[in-house]
Amino acid sequence: MTLWKLVFAGPMGPLYAASEAMMALEDGPVSVSLFEREEDETKGWIELLYEAEPDAEAVRQTAGLPDDYPATCAPLPEEDWVKLSQSGLPPVIAGRFALHGSHDAAPEGKLAILIEAGPAFGTGHHGTTRGCLLAFDALLEEGFTPASVLDVGTGTGALAIAARLALPDAEILATDIDPDAVEESIRNAEKNNAADIDFFAADGFEHIKLVERDFDLVFANILAGPLIDLAPAIGRAMHEGSIAILSGLLESQADEVSAAYRALGLHIERKDPLEGWSTLVVRKA
Repeated sequence: MTLWKLVFAGPMGPLYAASEAMMALEDGPVSVSLFEREEDETKGWIELLYEAEPDAEAVRQTAGLPDDYPATCAPLPEEDWVKLSQSGLPPVIAGRFALHGSHDAAPEGKLAILIEAGPAFGTGHHGTTRGCLLAFDALLEEGFTPASVLDVGTGTGALAIAARLALPDAEILATDIDPDAVEESIRNAEKNNAADIDFFAADGFEHIKLVERDFDLVFANILAGPLIDLAPAIGRAMHEGSIAILSGLLESQADEVSAAYRALGLHIERKDPLEGWSTLVVRKA
């Protein structure tokens, strides 16, 4: 199959927003990659891969990019470009955790998580996944040892697997709205000796396994809109002393998302910016 690569270049602010918009589409590109220029981190480009030639101007409108962001579009040779584009990525270090592909050896002295490039979101090379891992690592350093964990929108299962490696005795549930992502997460868990994680498909908290349940720790690395919509459900899934680690939101969206959780009486303990994205640590007092 020949893929088409569409590239827009310009200042990073709109590119971050475009990245989020395109990843949120149910019928969007097969891959979204965001890059900063080494010589000027305020500028960069976004690469979008499609199975058929896209309408560049229609994509521009959907992504919300200005007219002065030049676009280039061309077919690629018949290769698995999603995997190939990620095969040279170095391991991602986040505190005690390290995410790596099979092309790299597991970093020594770390809780190593093998995650190959694939169709689901969350290989760890995105600021949101790394931000969640750093926040989790900081909580563990403070002595937080949750006995029950829920990962909402698990993607590749990276966060759930990290929780299993750090918390061998904890109960861990992980959900995703996409059944294909659930299947990939199960395969990834098996590769990482974490096959006892309970992965299942669910739309938010609409599942019998989540009814009237609460958890010591909730991960939700999704997008700003769903984080706001799910705030009441996430709040109900927390008891006194529970913590939620939330990401998938731009720095510019952190205040709006925080307000949705403060309105429920939850405390925002931290807002950690990373690569244009934010991670929130929320506690129920």
